[in-house]
Amino acid sequence: MIRKTSENRRPKLVSFSGIDGSGKSTQIEALRGRLNELGLRVVLVTFWDDVARLKGIREVSGHTLFKGEKGVGTPTRPINRRDKNVRSWYMTAVRFGLYFVDALSLRSVVNRALSADAEVVIFDRYHYDELANLGQTSPGLTSRITRAYTRLLLRLVPRPDISFLLDADPTQARARKPEYPIDFLHSNRASYLALGEMAGMSIIPPQPVDDVKRDVLQQVLKKLSPLPRRKAEGLATGNPRATAKLESQTELRPDSGDVRSFTT
Repeated sequence: MIRKTSENRRPKLVSFSGIDGSGKSTQIEALRGRLNELGLRVVLVTFWDDVARLKGIREVSGHTLFKGEKGVGTPTRPINRRDKNVRSWYMTAVRFGLYFVDALSLRSVVNRALSADAEVVIFDRYHYDELANLGQTSPGLTSRITRAYTRLLLRLVPRPDISFLLDADPTQARARKPEYPIDFLHSNRASYLALGEMAGMSIIPPQPVDDVKRDVLQQVLKKLSPLPRRKAEGLATGNPRATAKLESQTELRPDSGDVRSFTT
């Protein structure tokens, strides 16, 4: 159950996007854990579970029609996925339809998330991750039709307060999560970067994991409204008196724990 919050305390929306193996799950877990430690409530929304529609059609096309392997690739067990890396004019047309349906679904999910009783709502992937797939088909995002379609969906769905694009070296990303051919990851990365510029995303360059964690946390804390931010900063600096004073000025309750899933 998602509890309502007052309009002037709406949660900040934070999304994470990037090629497979770029470290999204690692950064999401780190951010969520750190915000919980700082006494902030967090809601997690996963795109595939909470947003994507017509999943049966996608699974049939990936596993049955294109003979892709199921599961998640690991360094000890690589797999060969056949879905977003399948390129043809008719698959592009199908993606146009599927992505529009997902955009409508995401718009609805975002509107509900804005009423969540939390300080931060984290999106594990956003519609950016689908739009980046359109950039693989020549001429990609330089196509007038594709760019017009991309801009339409960017206007249709509310923009997060921060949309992180985790850039990564394709070779290193594939070593962590071997699911797609390396040439696809290179073109996928280029598409993400082009979309990141178009959509005004916060692009995090490849760097050590802990440096990314620190950068992400700092950007999120800057976006929080004054009282939650000052409360979090007081906890982070170990100033209990300042924190206690701020606690009395907010509506945060002692049970301000993490909400692990989002009911759609």
